[in-house]
Amino acid sequence: MNAINRLREKFCGLGIDGMMIVHPWNRQYMSGFTGSNGVLLISETEAKLITDYRYFEQAKNQAKDYEVVLHTGHTGHKGKIFEEVVVQANEMNIKKLGFEQEHLSYGLFSRNESLFAAELIPTHEVIESLRMIKTEDEIKKLRVAAEITDNAYLHILNVIRAGMSELDVAEELGAFIKKHGCSTTSFSPIVASGYRSSLPHGRASDKIIEKGDMITIDFGANYEGYWADISRVVSIGEPAPELKKLHEIVLTSFENCVAHLRPGLTDQEVDYFMRENIIKHGYNEQSGTGTGHGIGLEVHEAPLFSVLKDKVLEENMVITVEPGIYLKGLGGARVEDVILITKNSREVLTPSTKELVIL
Repeated sequence: MNAINRLREKFCGLGIDGMMIVHPWNRQYMSGFTGSNGVLLISETEAKLITDYRYFEQAKNQAKDYEVVLHTGHTGHKGKIFEEVVVQANEMNIKKLGFEQEHLSYGLFSRNESLFAAELIPTHEVIESLRMIKTEDEIKKLRVAAEITDNAYLHILNVIRAGMSELDVAEELGAFIKKHGCSTTSFSPIVASGYRSSLPHGRASDKIIEKGDMITIDFGANYEGYWADISRVVSIGEPAPELKKLHEIVLTSFENCVAHLRPGLTDQEVDYFMRENIIKHGYNEQSGTGTGHGIGLEVHEAPLFSVLKDKVLEENMVITVEPGIYLKGLGGARVEDVILITKNSREVLTPSTKELVIL
């Protein structure tokens, strides 16, 4: 069943008979359209994509299930495109039009609400909830992204050495990924060595890697729009004992969490299984990067795990688990994999070693 029909099945429960989609990733998921300006309107019987002349031909090629409507206002002007959205929604005879409350600005809403014949109904993460369950085609793309990412890590183990900069390592990872048919667009690798490994998102710098440095590497490849995301820790020579111990605590926490993953688990339970060992060792306050997240068109997408009982794992979700500990002035460690939730269990899509690799 395609995305449009899956969305229509939700209309009754949402109390709507049409949906307006403005969020770029949700628009791309629903239609395949990758342009920067467009609005989707979906009713029980019609599906329209409104865009400007820059993207008109592209939209007709990408959004095969949609009638593409050209708006003729100023190029890229969001107010003007909404004038056409109002016209089209009224022509579609929608009575109750759902909109994405997190993604439609108050300005656009207030300027246009009275022009719609339909009542505007706020909705919460409707498309995001569809995106959480991956299709067979999405899983194939995610597998390729994961495999290339894993291979890039194995490759960098033969390259990284004292005297290189963090940027050298990041650039080599990117070059390997591109050589093997993927990209790293907008996801700059984290390469944080020595004292910088206490920075959870320590983007690669010109710091020189030294003997004794423990290095957190966090990166991912993108294949046909779908991401992988892994974290590994390597050391150039024997690291300080306390850093080695940190990695052991993180790895045990990771393995404990992954061992429990299965459909039916709440995000609160996922968080508990990850944190149990970190709490036992007194490091919960130094573990602020979260438990993990869904992954797909975005590196971080729903479900986002937390102590709140909000989401439940389901078959064909693809997620990451990423425990980490970060001690200012000393260093840190994080381990992360891409994991497919299967019918009764889970499958790790990035199986390269999570052990501390001492080079």
